[in-house]
Amino acid sequence: MDSALASDDKAVYLPHTVRVAAKILVVGHFAVGKTTYVGSLSEIRPLRTEETMTQAGALTDDLRGTEDKTTTTVAMDFGRLTLSESLVLYLFGAPGQQRFTRLWRDMTNGALGALVLADTRRLEQSFPVMAVLEEHGLPYAVAVNQFEGSPRFAEPEVREALDLLPETPLVTCDARDRLSSTHALIALVQYLQARQTRSSQEIV
Repeated sequence: MDSALASDDKAVYLPHTVRVAAKILVVGHFAVGKTTYVGSLSEIRPLRTEETMTQAGALTDDLRGTEDKTTTTVAMDFGRLTLSESLVLYLFGAPGQQRFTRLWRDMTNGALGALVLADTRRLEQSFPVMAVLEEHGLPYAVAVNQFEGSPRFAEPEVREALDLLPETPLVTCDARDRLSSTHALIALVQYLQARQTRSSQEIV
């Protein structure tokens, strides 16, 4: 289990100027790329709680398209991204199997929003994840992680397949690529900001 930060990381400690911390969840079904996504963005060596997969999970863990996968997250992934001198973003990656649903619910506490990673080969497996977020009133954006060899669909087709609201952001990304992952995160943050602005105007 890799659950310790590297001692030689250059930016292990936060600047003393940081005053605000924001929590974002990275969620999605099993083997959709959450650990990879958090790792591509984190400025520190991400905390990972991965264990070797065993035969016990063979009947429940869908490995379509990821037959070479040998480990799975059993608690969470954690990464950090400093956005300014005063603001830091904490990324929490939730395990993908539905048997961890209770943990997902706990992780929604204090979160501003969530980025749902999806795979076009298994779009139907995104519904239980989105249902938990909607149950807790947590806003989210969807990022289709483009695996090699996975089918490509036009945005309206994916949006219809996932039954997304018109205002829910839908983007594509490569979870291995920092720039691509950043664009997906920006789409979520802009959506959260727009929601906050609308709420403030309604109160006034």
